[in-house]
Amino acid sequence: MSATDNKQKALEEKELGNAAYKKREFPEAMAHYDKALELDPTNITILTNKAAVYFEQAEWDDCLQLCQMAVEKGREVRADFKFIAKAFARMGNVYFKQKKWEEAVKHYDHSLAEHRNPEIVVKKNEAKKKWETEKRLSYIDPEKALKEKEKGNELFKKGNFAGAVKFYTEAIKRNPDDAKVYSNRALCYQKLLEFQLAANDADKCVALDPEFIKGWIRKGHALMALKDTMRAMQAFQKALDLDPQNTDAQAGLKKCVESDDPEERRKRAMQNPEVQKILGDPAMQIIMQQMQRNPEALRDHLQNPDIAAKLQVLLEAGFISIH
Repeated sequence: MSATDNKQKALEEKELGNAAYKKREFPEAMAHYDKALELDPTNITILTNKAAVYFEQAEWDDCLQLCQMAVEKGREVRADFKFIAKAFARMGNVYFKQKKWEEAVKHYDHSLAEHRNPEIVVKKNEAKKKWETEKRLSYIDPEKALKEKEKGNELFKKGNFAGAVKFYTEAIKRNPDDAKVYSNRALCYQKLLEFQLAANDADKCVALDPEFIKGWIRKGHALMALKDTMRAMQAFQKALDLDPQNTDAQAGLKKCVESDDPEERRKRAMQNPEVQKILGDPAMQIIMQQMQRNPEALRDHLQNPDIAAKLQVLLEAGFISIH
């Protein structure tokens, strides 16, 4: 039988194997694939199809071995890049099943280097995300976090705010659920005039612990520095809701009121999508016009909780006032 005849016969055996594979008749599929390989050992798609059987049977080592053979044979016979990419991708799938995320990412990268398949891009990104999560979780250690936090505290007392930030950052990596470390780092950023970073940390702090008064005060001061008076007032008020006698919150709120520039507050508020939506609502426009003509109409509108909430937003933004 000629080489051409062998290749043709091999393709026929391969198709018989594929038909058996689809029926999950794996022993029969393997028999056809083996015959196909005897007839044409240069066709690496037969190797990857045989590897697919091992994959379905969770015989991971055999699957990996066949895929590696397919890659090497493919290089040798100068096979289509897509076929080599498929072998690498199947190896990536094995490692994905085994939850060996780093190996999965590596082999998906090899596959994409041969041929860019959007499906493999998705699988790689999924594996990468799981790998990063695993690394982050394995790094968590509350005891080590406490030690890093204490080192940060010592440097803060010495006025070395940049140095303290490094230790607080490490403490956060070791224990990302400790609201107080975010509060400490926010204060460092405030001292370093990095007000947006301070506000970000304060946000994270109060998200983790909404009843942590110091976090709201940190947020208020950061927002004041950013000239976001409206939100600063809200933060200080939140602190006072938790502790009406808190002098830091009282002082912060007072300073907000004294330094408030209504025009500037309105300009900032106009960047808020919620405010834009309310102002663009025809029904709210009518209500605001009614309030201008008859201030007493406000009482009726406040009976509606939805309208009352919208009016509160506009009041805080400086678009309306109540006398």
